[in-house]
Amino acid sequence: MSHPKGLYLLFMTEMWERFSYYGMRALFILFLVKAVLFTKADASNLYGSFTGMVYLMPLLGGYISDRYWGNRRSIVVGGVLMAVGHFLLFVSASCLGSPNCLHFLYGGLFFLCLGNGFFKPNISTMVGQLYPEKDPRVDSAYTIFYMGINVGAFFSPLVCGSLGDTGAVEDFRWGFLAACAGMLVGVGIFLAFSNRYLVTAEGSAIGLAPVRIPKNTSHDEHVQKLLDAPNGKGTPLVKPAAMLAAFAVLFLLFFSALDQDAIGSLIFSACVVIPVFIVTDPSLTPVERRRILVIYILAFFVIFFWAAYEQAGASITLFTDEVVDRRVGDSVVPTSFFQSLNPIYIVLLAPLMSVLWTKLESLGVRFSICQKQAAGILLLSVSFAILAYASIDLEPGTGVSMLWVLFFYFIYTVGELCLSPIGLSMVAKLSPARFVSLLMGVWLMSSAAAQKLCGTLSALYPSRDEQTGQILETDFFGYHIANTHDYFMLFVSFTLLASLLLFVLCRKLNKMMEE
Repeated sequence: MSHPKGLYLLFMTEMWERFSYYGMRALFILFLVKAVLFTKADASNLYGSFTGMVYLMPLLGGYISDRYWGNRRSIVVGGVLMAVGHFLLFVSASCLGSPNCLHFLYGGLFFLCLGNGFFKPNISTMVGQLYPEKDPRVDSAYTIFYMGINVGAFFSPLVCGSLGDTGAVEDFRWGFLAACAGMLVGVGIFLAFSNRYLVTAEGSAIGLAPVRIPKNTSHDEHVQKLLDAPNGKGTPLVKPAAMLAAFAVLFLLFFSALDQDAIGSLIFSACVVIPVFIVTDPSLTPVERRRILVIYILAFFVIFFWAAYEQAGASITLFTDEVVDRRVGDSVVPTSFFQSLNPIYIVLLAPLMSVLWTKLESLGVRFSICQKQAAGILLLSVSFAILAYASIDLEPGTGVSMLWVLFFYFIYTVGELCLSPIGLSMVAKLSPARFVSLLMGVWLMSSAAAQKLCGTLSALYPSRDEQTGQILETDFFGYHIANTHDYFMLFVSFTLLASLLLFVLCRKLNKMMEE
């Protein structure tokens, strides 16, 4: 009750948006493989490209919000666009076998990416705006907000999975339609209560459109007005021509020399160019610039976290569907239901983690943001080690106990709670107020690179030749993958290395955050 009521409005809005997204995600790769008849590799690559664009588009949404629309309008527009996207997936699943099926599929994915770009960075930003600067409740607020994400993510695979993952390919459409309905409920709640509850402690409205700066204003006056504008909103001072030139060069490099597809080249080029042009903005003070660099460094490390974490919607789903013994008595648990494990663990553990950080602070035991992030990556490495152990000497036709999957998701979730909500809070704390939505987009952009990498790694998941039944072996930069044990050990290795390196850098990064 110590938190503003606006936090719980944002909680409910995000809960329904995540209901729609995770309900769709629980069905997506199964829909591609079983209904649209994609190969596992093609389905994994499309999954990576789609989810990568989902997390890249917040850059566009953050920019338009900071410059023109404000948070509130961006959230409403984003929610409506995502509802359209889910409806087009429903239409796609309703015309299986028709040439129009793929047209509606790709159209639905486009609207989902665009809508998420407007919705995601703006609702996360508004949580921080509810509190005064340096308010100690902010970390706790983001953890509570994170519960909202996962309440929706818990129910959605159960609801959408029950409707869509029935074994009959024509039923996928009902799962997508349920996701559409959930998104519309979230938008309706936000519209009904935003004017009443989205205010500061002093009663000032947050999330409104920014103050426009007149064209004839001098550069120094422009910068000062950016600093003084309500909610700190303003226009980033970048050179568009130079930015586009650098982007074009990098795109051609990734596309031609490094053999990336068009979406991968777009994502990786943006991940280099946009952060550089933000940090070189002339309106930034040295302290602001150092803090932005900390955001960038931590964003780089969380790429490794999310590339492994998001396997839950790709290779872990395929592993659960094909290898895990899902029988309970005479029934078989639908594969999509397992994606409710992570969110239910979060709903149960997030309050405990929130209390834990506050209690440790009161006892004088302080873990820095960097240490929490490094611990999260380390715990994720441990979770994949569990699956690697469960897959040792796995014989064809034998199943892995569901208990291993339950244990995997438990450790996986504790790692997520150390990293993700703390990361959102960190961006809100370290960002200059006038760039906060854009930098939230940059933070999410690291997830875009991770999602694309996730699809590439998921395509390495061992599959069998349809005629001989033999596992098709693959190599990843010299690492040989002959079975699921080898596959999961790949994730153990690179997440462990990333966590140890971040632990080493923590002291330096802590100094960069200081005034």
